[in-house]
Amino acid sequence: MRLNCSSLIVVTIFWAFYMENSWGKAPRIGGGGRAGAKFGIGRLYSARIPVTIQHSDPQSATYYQHKDGAKIVKSSHFDFEYMLGRKITFFCMAQGIPRPEITWFKDGIELYNHKYFQVHEWTEGNDTIKSKMEIDPATQKDAGFYECQANNQYAIDYRAFRTDYAMLTY
Repeated sequence: MRLNCSSLIVVTIFWAFYMENSWGKAPRIGGGGRAGAKFGIGRLYSARIPVTIQHSDPQSATYYQHKDGAKIVKSSHFDFEYMLGRKITFFCMAQGIPRPEITWFKDGIELYNHKYFQVHEWTEGNDTIKSKMEIDPATQKDAGFYECQANNQYAIDYRAFRTDYAMLTY
């Protein structure tokens, strides 16, 4: 892997920021995230900056940047906190020609419909698909990393979501 000067500077700045903000802090236990102060103590997650990797092969660049390739154009927020027993909902909207298919994953494993997990999909025009994933009621086991993956014959695109539960403290 070759790094140019600007990439090396970005990596160095990120590493310095990460080390300054993560050492010497005790991990937090329990559910939570954004609303940790309101609902209880949350887990500590390390921050990650999206990495843009240059395509080393021209065929890869052609594949991932194809004008008709699947592209996710709208999606839910990255970080989601839910209450136990309530509904978790994620949304993805993708475009491409031919119309992409959307597949949902949790912690890298494909999800299938069952009693508490459902996917609703609908189309718009010849090139757009919308997909909504719901879990109702949510349990502690539903915390984790979710992905929606859109693909067609020209490209694959995905979005990741992180969930954690909130606990009420009185």
